[in-house]
Amino acid sequence: MKNVRAFLVLATFFAFTLPLMPLQHLFVRSRSRFARTFPHWYHRQVCRIVGVRINVDGELARRNGVLVVSNHVSWLDITVLSAVAPVSFVAKQEVSTWPFVKWLAKLQRSVFVDRERRTQTSTKANEILDRLEAGDHVVFFAEGTSSDGNGVLPFRSALFAAVKPPASDTTESDVSVQTLALAYTKAYGLPLGRRGRPQVAWYGDMDMASHAWRLLGLGPLEANIRIGPPVPLDDFADRKELARYTEDKIRSDVVELLRGRPTE
Repeated sequence: MKNVRAFLVLATFFAFTLPLMPLQHLFVRSRSRFARTFPHWYHRQVCRIVGVRINVDGELARRNGVLVVSNHVSWLDITVLSAVAPVSFVAKQEVSTWPFVKWLAKLQRSVFVDRERRTQTSTKANEILDRLEAGDHVVFFAEGTSSDGNGVLPFRSALFAAVKPPASDTTESDVSVQTLALAYTKAYGLPLGRRGRPQVAWYGDMDMASHAWRLLGLGPLEANIRIGPPVPLDDFADRKELARYTEDKIRSDVVELLRGRPTE
């Protein structure tokens, strides 16, 4: 039955996605306002196709640009977070070479960063800040990789150079930072638990295609999200202070989400 479900979900996904890709390409090329909002609608439908129920505590600020700092569990995070709000992503350069995935990432206006080239990091920081100043919501996975879903990996402060340049390189802005804690908690309405959560997570050297097939056959999933309050990006003296604040907040929120504790 799991293989049958995986096949049906995957077939429906491609039948739904392929005709819409040229439309989003047109929105991006013409710089239409729908280039930002259409992926939000699209991913909400994909969540229905896959069978992901999302519970959200909090909301992203709407008036100004927001840097959304999040933990990272699975490739499924992209769809889940995009279903919550219109967002783009800061992605590692390798994603731009992955078959098919690269087109989806580009159509969502992702910013690709080569972490091994420091000179490019500065250029990309300007691009990301320009997007934020224009009112975009940009998601940044601060762990630098994905976890097994049972906790949060240490944040890599060096990665924050792409979103928080030295103070001398920036001017005062209205951009805010919000934390987003994500946890997958249930499958078929039953708690996943410590042993079950790694079935959803995509981490280490797992093959993406085989993991996707197993995950799509797993059944309906439940994802819990907690969004922190907006804090002006300028309030943080440097990238290390920003990394400490966001890691502490997300780590605490993920623990509470996994334990099923409501917000106080």
